[in-house]
Amino acid sequence: MANSNRPNADISHVYRGTFIHSTQQTALQILEDTLLGVDTDGKIAFIEKGAELNRLSQIFGFSPSEVTQLAQHEFFMPGLVDTHIHAPQYSFAGTALDMPLLQWLNTYTFPVESRFKDLEFAHCVYTQVVQRTLRNGTTTACYFATIHTDASLLLGQIANDFGQRALVGKVCMDRNNSVKHYKETNQESQEETCRFIAELLNKKYPLVRPVVTPRFAPSCTGALLGQLGAIAKNNNLHIQSHISENVEEVKLVKELFPESESYTDVYHKYNLLTDKTVMAHGCYLTDAELALFRETGASLSHCPNSNISLCSGMLDVRNVLKHKVKLGLGTDVAGGYSASMLDAVRRALDTSKVLTIQDPEYETLTFEEVFRLATLGGSHALSLDDQTGNFEVGKDFDALRVNVAAAGGPIDMIQCEGPKVILEKFLNLGDDRNIAEVFVAGRKVVPFPPSLNIASTCVNGAGS
Repeated sequence: MANSNRPNADISHVYRGTFIHSTQQTALQILEDTLLGVDTDGKIAFIEKGAELNRLSQIFGFSPSEVTQLAQHEFFMPGLVDTHIHAPQYSFAGTALDMPLLQWLNTYTFPVESRFKDLEFAHCVYTQVVQRTLRNGTTTACYFATIHTDASLLLGQIANDFGQRALVGKVCMDRNNSVKHYKETNQESQEETCRFIAELLNKKYPLVRPVVTPRFAPSCTGALLGQLGAIAKNNNLHIQSHISENVEEVKLVKELFPESESYTDVYHKYNLLTDKTVMAHGCYLTDAELALFRETGASLSHCPNSNISLCSGMLDVRNVLKHKVKLGLGTDVAGGYSASMLDAVRRALDTSKVLTIQDPEYETLTFEEVFRLATLGGSHALSLDDQTGNFEVGKDFDALRVNVAAAGGPIDMIQCEGPKVILEKFLNLGDDRNIAEVFVAGRKVVPFPPSLNIASTCVNGAGS
């Protein structure tokens, strides 16, 4: 149990009940009858045993009668971290999954993304995806936007307005022969990326940051990749892209960059592999490439729904962990049809079990390990684990209040179960009906305040 190191903090809220989280040493830690105090800055001020109530109330100056008590089937867990999601693709999520990756991009994705120069359309879709992901318990999201700077800035504004912690990237691509107007010149991409970064930082949003975003190597020339690497270094920014998602893509990269030893080497050559880089997929990375990820501190985002839905491949998570590469989970909407991180948890477990079917000696992932990937692992992959990801004194209170016995919810409680069992039931069976409240930096963001509960409808948003 962590001792308080913020004794002078002004307390905003105190909660008592069961808290479930991960640490770097333990995949699952259950803290029963625990008191957690949140200060007025939204940070965790103390985590102590319930028996310490009177002592803590005297130290921190709150009344025991003001403590919020969780019910029998409730618990707090850290907010879910989506390390890879395409916000514009939410407009056609759940459709257009009948082609492999490269054909899928050309036929469905690029035509839809090209529409985001229309700010009204962008506002509609981005409002819906931020609302939906928050309602699904995603407190931190790493978003791809499109090549359109103003629409990408709008996504940052919407995430800020709803209170979601977000990394937002204006997509960069100077190669695209499938959709005539959906690409930039090298100069445009460089200039607009700099404008996007400057304007987003100038907003001083407390929870939203820019992330340098080359779409992936096949859509960028080497010159552009090098310039983006320099921009990220000069501004100390996060970087996101894709790597080794399917066999055809890996082959194409080898043709486009014959001087590079591997797909990973392409990014490394252009200074795009850093300890603030997250690359999606990685299904076909070699051990040598994983060693380079480990050496540079770069991270992977495991997107199992997308990998299966587009028939791209299956990531051997156990091998990634063996190489000590930072790893989180991503929904990868709309290659992944669900914007819920609970779905990402389930598909990650499914993929691991398929690998076990293929090789009975394979060590299947446990639900505890995947729980960590969806929370602390994700924050670590995004280099945000000093701020969020679990319940430690001094970190922001990003949390879900879960009620597994919610009326009308998908879980039937047959008997009195312990906290480990009810967490497992929530991960395997639960949905947003079981998420009673969502907090980001101590602020309750779900249920939404009436002023932010925007009902909107987009027309002709489908990709097919």
